[in-house]
Amino acid sequence: MPHSRIGSIDPAFQMKAPVAAPGLLLLHASASGKSTANVLLVGTIFLVASLLVILGSFTTKSSGSSSSSVEFVMPVTQSCEKSSPSSSMSKNFVPAEAIDPIPALEEQGTGIHSNVRHLHPIGVAAHTFVLTGGYRTEKRSFAVVGLASKPLHVFGKPEFSCEWVPTTSASQPTSDSPSSSSIFGRAKRILPDWGYGRVYTVVVVHCYFKSSVGENGSGGRLILHAGEKGSATPASKITALVEAPGSYSPSQFLPKYDYLYCGSSLFGDINPQRLREWIAYHAWLFGPRSHFVLHDVGGARSKGVRSVLEPWIRSGRVTVQDFREQARFDGYYYNQFLVVNDCLFRYKHAANWTFFFDVDEYVNVPGPSTLDSVLDELGQNYSQIMFEQNLMGHNVCVNSNRTDRSRQWGFEKLVFINVQKSVRLDRKYVLRAPLADSAGVHLSENVRGKSLYSRGQISYFHFHNTITEHQENCREFVKVPKNRTSKVWLNKIPYLYDDKLSTLADEVKQFELQTIGPVTL
Repeated sequence: MPHSRIGSIDPAFQMKAPVAAPGLLLLHASASGKSTANVLLVGTIFLVASLLVILGSFTTKSSGSSSSSVEFVMPVTQSCEKSSPSSSMSKNFVPAEAIDPIPALEEQGTGIHSNVRHLHPIGVAAHTFVLTGGYRTEKRSFAVVGLASKPLHVFGKPEFSCEWVPTTSASQPTSDSPSSSSIFGRAKRILPDWGYGRVYTVVVVHCYFKSSVGENGSGGRLILHAGEKGSATPASKITALVEAPGSYSPSQFLPKYDYLYCGSSLFGDINPQRLREWIAYHAWLFGPRSHFVLHDVGGARSKGVRSVLEPWIRSGRVTVQDFREQARFDGYYYNQFLVVNDCLFRYKHAANWTFFFDVDEYVNVPGPSTLDSVLDELGQNYSQIMFEQNLMGHNVCVNSNRTDRSRQWGFEKLVFINVQKSVRLDRKYVLRAPLADSAGVHLSENVRGKSLYSRGQISYFHFHNTITEHQENCREFVKVPKNRTSKVWLNKIPYLYDDKLSTLADEVKQFELQTIGPVTL
């Protein structure tokens, strides 16, 4: 019969089956009427033979393993023999040593613990931590962004600690023992995905040290210790950040831009023309001292999308982060909470204001105010400003005699706001990134200072799902009301006419031409 190694088994369990055989043989010998001496001789022979069988079933573990652990060869059951090779246990696998529970004194001899069952973990269900990035946030603080097993963080007791190892020690071989020059700090964990995580949840760990570390430019390593409180398994040592000697500079905390855009995950079959319009509009609105960070999780692979992005990348206005590997880790909605948090800390000090919204949403400031004037005013009292949504009819256009609608840009021809009361008024936001300890999709719940829900000073037009539509947008038509504040009805849905963005189309097109030249799709 085939055998399979299953690791170290409780000695009491190992002994039971083999030792039963000599007892049966001993009774059989005494029942045959032989002399007591012969019975003892036969019994002794079989006892010795049985012990040899038992000893032969134990094998010492391979070199480098603990001498107190052994491997036990157990016959595979009939059901296992018939199972597929993929479902059977690897012969090379040795699970963790079983723990033999010791019965209480009053339970000993009662048979309660005569059938001790052991659980043998195999493989890994979810990783303790999936490192995405480690970033210096201040002279004595850092942030580590990653994914982790959601059950561990919801039902378990995860534990983190931080260690800074100066370069003088970092250049030496690593070991389980901390360096004599290591500096230890306090860890603070934040779960910013509002409980939406799936197998994995987003984790931000802040590391705080009592005084500056690496400020002298010597360099070093930030080590994150990740484990579970009370667990016998040692905490994992994660090298979250390596600072090369001379790389630290106080200038890294000074803003380079007025505005930075941190985009959510780009996925699906994106319409290159719609993406072209969105970038051109916001590059125009945000001005020359702005930068856009897009995160590709599969939506920027087509030739058309690349042709839209490449001239903006060459001009230094756009950066694309390739996040396609996130698909290996089952998180919420293309891991968008992971994406925005990584962007927050990677570019934490890059701009005066950091925006978070999607590529089918257009920020707007009603004239005569400008984006600069609004944020300068509100920024005196608020660290975070949330702005409300205007949900646009994604296929409703003006009923006219125009025949060149296909040449119009999306925000140029979609000019009706859905004002149905049952529609949820969503929001997006802009904040002072140095004051934020995490990012969300619709707002940050961990920002120092006051937050404002702006009504009127700044808003955004949401052309829902048009970014992945490749057909003509105009499929329903209504007339412009004589009184532009009056509602028009279509399919029992009320709309208001609003051409604020439409009137800007020609200026935006001219800006694009002057900035990156002609675009061919």
